[in-house]
Amino acid sequence: MPDMPGLNIIVAAAEGRRFCAALETAIAAAALGQNARLFLQSDAAAMLRAPAGFAGDGARRAAGLPGLGELIDEALASGVEIIVCQSGLALADLTADRIVGGIRAGGVVSFLAALAAEDRLIVY
Repeated sequence: MPDMPGLNIIVAAAEGRRFCAALETAIAAAALGQNARLFLQSDAAAMLRAPAGFAGDGARRAAGLPGLGELIDEALASGVEIIVCQSGLALADLTADRIVGGIRAGGVVSFLAALAAEDRLIVY
């Protein structure tokens, strides 16, 4: 699928269900050959505290679905770029060495500046 627009997702709140849905969407886009990026803004950064997980992981696993940590690993392995808000890290009292590996810190301005005109932007 040549020249497909990229998928860019902002996760705007620390809600595990929404983050899982955003990850699943990005993984699906990557499987279709699209570039996919996620940006965790503000307090959403707290969901990247290592080891990653949320209260709904048990129910997801009982239903045969991966938990949050496994979804993050799968997304990274699929080529999804995950960026965490630098201000969000400060809000969550986190540093780069205390979050899931493979995630880079950045700002919303640089995230938006990298969007191409044909790219899609979704906010979860």
